[in-house]
Amino acid sequence: MFNLKLFKNIGVPLYLFIYLIIPYSAITQTLKGDFVRNLENSLNTGDLEFIKKNFRNDENQNIPKQFLNIVNDFPDSKWKIKRLKSNIPNKEILRIKVFGKKIVNGEIYILESDFDYFFSILSGKIYEGIIKNLFTTIRNDNKKIDISFKIPDRVLTGSKYDIDIILDKPLEEVIIAGAIKPYQINSFFEQEILLEPLASGGIFKITRAPSKPGMQIWSGIIAHPEGMITFTKSIDIVDEI
Repeated sequence: MFNLKLFKNIGVPLYLFIYLIIPYSAITQTLKGDFVRNLENSLNTGDLEFIKKNFRNDENQNIPKQFLNIVNDFPDSKWKIKRLKSNIPNKEILRIKVFGKKIVNGEIYILESDFDYFFSILSGKIYEGIIKNLFTTIRNDNKKIDISFKIPDRVLTGSKYDIDIILDKPLEEVIIAGAIKPYQINSFFEQEILLEPLASGGIFKITRAPSKPGMQIWSGIIAHPEGMITFTKSIDIVDEI
């Protein structure tokens, strides 16, 4: 049995990205032209004061805290931020890529995460953010495992859709195990993922989207003789595409 609590012991911050996904409503203001560059520099240099200064710290605002935790946990992480054109009134969008590594008990864990950050500006500070299109992997196999993730970014409410995690190279006699599970609000640290043998060479799942628009989040793991891969993916549930 694989317990997600063990991630904390090896410094794997999947939970940080889960906590980043928090829905809010919109408030307006204009993003300063140099803010994106300064934010990227602050994350890459560990200038935590800049982050504290430019994010509102309301009681129910967790995103600044989680950005700081990521920087603290992966101090050598590299951030790339690009501003996207937004068609949503009063919302700014940043495309963010994070890469980091950490050595634990002689094992090198590589973090890669891509997500879009939607937010508003109030009194010159970032406010009411939400992350979409999140895909995060943490792996210690030195990219020896040839793996493909085929998980949609968005699906229609109530529709069936496929989740395929495919090991591309023939496995021959190699035994692997894995599992995938939907994230449940307020119970992440109590969840366990029960690993099962993957005789078919991957994880192949057919599931159904919720009946209401929102977000669905999946976390999973592949255990292989060459190493371990954990992943988290968010899926937008929409009523029209």
